[in-house]
Amino acid sequence: MADLKEQCLLVVADALNKLKTEAGFDGPDVAPGSLTAETPPNPEMGDVGIPLFQFAKLFRMAPPIIAQKTAAYACAHPSAAVTGCFTAAGPYVNVKLNKSAAVSAILGRVAAQNASYGSCNTDGVAPLADRRVMVEFSSPNTNKPLHLGHLRNDALGESVSRILKAAGAEVYKVNIINNRGVHICKSMLAYKKFHEAAGDTPEKLGVKSDRFVGDCYVEFDKYSKTDAAAESQAQELLVKWEQGDESVRALWKRMNDWAIRGITQTYKRTGVSFDKLYYESDTYLKGKEEILKGLADGIFYREEDGSVWVDLAEIGLDKKVLLRKDGTALYMTQDIGTAIYRHGDWAFNQLVYVVGSEQQYHFKVLFYVLKKLGYEWASRLYHLSYGMVNLPEGKMKSREGTVVDADDLINTLRDGALEEIAAKGREEAVGDPAAVAEKIALGALHYYLLQTTPTKDMLFNPKESLAFNGNTGPYLQYMGARICSILRKAADTGLQAASPAQAAALLTHETEWELVKLLGDYPSVVVKAAENLDPSQLTGFLYDVAKAFGKFYHECPAVGIASENPALASARLALIAGTRTVLENAMQLVLIPFLEAM
Repeated sequence: MADLKEQCLLVVADALNKLKTEAGFDGPDVAPGSLTAETPPNPEMGDVGIPLFQFAKLFRMAPPIIAQKTAAYACAHPSAAVTGCFTAAGPYVNVKLNKSAAVSAILGRVAAQNASYGSCNTDGVAPLADRRVMVEFSSPNTNKPLHLGHLRNDALGESVSRILKAAGAEVYKVNIINNRGVHICKSMLAYKKFHEAAGDTPEKLGVKSDRFVGDCYVEFDKYSKTDAAAESQAQELLVKWEQGDESVRALWKRMNDWAIRGITQTYKRTGVSFDKLYYESDTYLKGKEEILKGLADGIFYREEDGSVWVDLAEIGLDKKVLLRKDGTALYMTQDIGTAIYRHGDWAFNQLVYVVGSEQQYHFKVLFYVLKKLGYEWASRLYHLSYGMVNLPEGKMKSREGTVVDADDLINTLRDGALEEIAAKGREEAVGDPAAVAEKIALGALHYYLLQTTPTKDMLFNPKESLAFNGNTGPYLQYMGARICSILRKAADTGLQAASPAQAAALLTHETEWELVKLLGDYPSVVVKAAENLDPSQLTGFLYDVAKAFGKFYHECPAVGIASENPALASARLALIAGTRTVLENAMQLVLIPFLEAM
């Protein structure tokens, strides 16, 4: 309905400008973009509500009076016959849309644009076509497999990237592999102590390669509780690594390869991909180089122990170490070098870091340091901060082995979906139960992770996420499968969908109108989600569409009335087909596989 809302805003803006001219007020004309289209709390009031509080000062009159005069001018506007009826309600101008024109326009756009519906505005122009956005997400450590926290990060990063692209932005997805540092050396030390002599490998032990490396990290934690020298031994390994020790580097490469191979398999499984991978081992030296240059230029300073620091008083903070006293790098060092490399590789006008809220301080410092180093693009860096995600059992800790691995969680969801398919006797109907169960698991996982606003902490409840009814991914997939079943039955009976113009005159039921309006809102929802970097706005929209379709399905039969009222059946079939398009397009943006049978 975005195009009709835009037309309503244009009519009201013209009416306000006419009022301004006739009243003799000076100042710039009212632009349609300065107005807001809202949904009235009561459908009987209209389909669109436009508040006029902001014009009280300009016109020197009460908003209700402005609304009355504006509505009168709007009713006389040449476009009013197409857009609908304009009335005043307090400080609002409400619009009851011309339903027939709206249905024809909305279903026409959905049918014409099909898979691209939602990716451009009424003029065929992508709303965010001027954006060139780099999105960094995932950022795994090569001392453990991906876990539940990574799954939320990956879902947010991949979904935000897809939404931005749908809104017209040019998007470049990047991932920094944290493959160096003392935490990596802890896994290496455990391998040397407990596995090297036996020649253990993931293949030999029958363990997924990244899980094996993670097991070594847990073993180090246990070892460190019995040997006080463990931490210093790991630090010594890091120093040797930075000095280029051949044996240390060889073990590091071997274990990194194991970790990255397993992590890549999980990315493929969850539908996550990247345009470029960066490795901390390649970028940290650039960071060290920049810090030493800043030290020489007086931007940073050296403490008596030889460590290098930055004074953060200018941004209301204390100080931050940038290089340790032994000259080794920190995360901050690496991130400085990585950001500089990235802008050189792909000149973004925005870089979005998808990183947990516990790193807010880190990014304040990073952005400040880059600005102090003279990089003008540092002002276009953004931290998309998200809250912690845990299971009902409590907080997870990698080093203690209490983290739920991503693959284990997906396997649990998949097995639960398989049990549900078997319980309903749907094995033959779905075709490949294992493949469908995997898609249901991914739908359950991603919807649950994305339905919460990114900034909020959340509990992931596997059982709740798999419910086939209610506000869940499987519920959306079930509605999509039901729509496909209706369309197949219609094809079997020879029933064809009416054209949008033909359907417009026949779709007069209130549930039909509510569903059509939602389908028309989809493009504006995509833009809003892109501008706010918030997939939860799309998951909420999807649930509204699914509920509206469920109500429509029960109150407005289609195939069942084909023999007695073929014209109405065809009109409803056009609405059903349009609903499928919108559901499938929107589900793809939030990583929920669309199922034709379930």
